[in-house]
Amino acid sequence: QVQLVESGGGLVQPGGSLRLSCAASGLIFAIYAMGWYRQAPGKQRELVAAISTDGVTNYADSVKGRFTISRDNAKNTVYLQMNSLNPEDTAVYYCNAGTQYGSSSYRAGDYWGQGTQVTVSS
Repeated sequence: QVQLVESGGGLVQPGGSLRLSCAASGLIFAIYAMGWYRQAPGKQRELVAAISTDGVTNYADSVKGRFTISRDNAKNTVYLQMNSLNPEDTAVYYCNAGTQYGSSSYRAGDYWGQGTQVTVSS
């Protein structure tokens, strides 16, 4: 079966950093665009960052310049490096295997990780 497993979340102080990982199994990882989503209490799930099969990246305006998405196809893993974290980044973060359209549009696929909690608080 397809499985996406996130790790790396936790509690950090404002200004701190975290690196999230999402390990994929049961799918041909290299043919999927990958995305990181987050959902905060009372808010809609939103796309944070996406990376295409050929390495093109896109970011939500709210995280641009602070977050970096990357992938390692040899390890079937996608990463989200999060720097300069602020309380507004607090959310459950999910990875997703989906589809990239053109250079800037990402469509979520049916495969989701279980989520990892990121809490930014002093």
